[in-house]
Amino acid sequence: MKRFWAIFKKELRQIGRDPLSLGVLIFIPALLLVLYGYALSFDVKHIRVAVLDESRTPESRQLLDALFGNPYFDPAGALTRRTEADAILAGGKARAVLIIPHDYAERLARGAVARVQVLVDGSDGNTGATASGYFEAMSDRLTRQVRLEVLRRAGRPAALPLVTPEPRVWFNPELESAPFLVPGIMALLMMLSAVIATSLSIVREKERETIEQLLVSPLRPEELVLGKTLPYVVIGALTMALILFLGWLFFGIVMRGSWLLLGLTSLLFLFASLGMGVLISSVTRSQLMAFLIATITTLLPALILSGFIFPIRNMPLPIQGISLIVIPRYFVDALRGIILKDAPLAAIWPDLVALAALGLLYNLVAAHKTKKGLG
Repeated sequence: MKRFWAIFKKELRQIGRDPLSLGVLIFIPALLLVLYGYALSFDVKHIRVAVLDESRTPESRQLLDALFGNPYFDPAGALTRRTEADAILAGGKARAVLIIPHDYAERLARGAVARVQVLVDGSDGNTGATASGYFEAMSDRLTRQVRLEVLRRAGRPAALPLVTPEPRVWFNPELESAPFLVPGIMALLMMLSAVIATSLSIVREKERETIEQLLVSPLRPEELVLGKTLPYVVIGALTMALILFLGWLFFGIVMRGSWLLLGLTSLLFLFASLGMGVLISSVTRSQLMAFLIATITTLLPALILSGFIFPIRNMPLPIQGISLIVIPRYFVDALRGIILKDAPLAAIWPDLVALAALGLLYNLVAAHKTKKGLG
């Protein structure tokens, strides 16, 4: 125990002598959270729409006023003939063209189906599909309102559908992407910071040739690993607290679940991440190599294979198998459950078990490699 505390205090003093690195470990993830939180977004808004209104009636103008009276669509000019649609879409001046036929108001008055044509730029598949969905949903609702108004003015009975869906969205009523993305960004940045910080710890001893002092000491590998990692647990906890505060301040991410469960999840995540960092440190000989390996093995898997952006269930089975050893996969899932859904322990215990198992695996392998290095 005395040897462990000696390594622990030595590592703390070493971190304290380098306030720049300490600031990078704590404040750079917080800064990146704000930048990524605003830069990354799945929200599709302000779609520029050009309009060809062949009807030119109060009904068509009412449709357009309602269409552009929301943040999803912006007017991109009026067309005079259909042949102009190709040029305006190809030139990128509009993402969609709405064509209202000349018999639009007439068909509404008769109670017939009034169709409008929408030409969507599909070069960006995600935006194109989302824009099409917006048009279908909004056109159906707006056209029904216009039709009821026409029937009312004509003195005819305004028949409503027998079944009207009334969706109620839980956990994210505004359907914004920030509540979904920010917990994933937290996991990505925490993973990157924790692994890089610890991956440089033992290899720093090698470069400064202070590792020789450890070779002649009665220090056990487990004590060295714990002494090197626990200071970064404290730093990681401070970073996590700061990131949670900034997530609330800038993006309105409110902690809905148990703080105790969040703390346990974060500790298990740090346990696994720091073990991975020590493992990298134990098998490399220079800080540059440790930094490169840590970046490659954390940034890309955490970005692609964690479910942060891309759903894991949509990936091929071999890739899903690889994702089983990606630490942020379980942390992202647990964070979203705790922060957004107030998930209980019974809902996220598989993620916690996976984090604990990966933590044991990485730390035991790191201790074994360190033992070989000290032997």
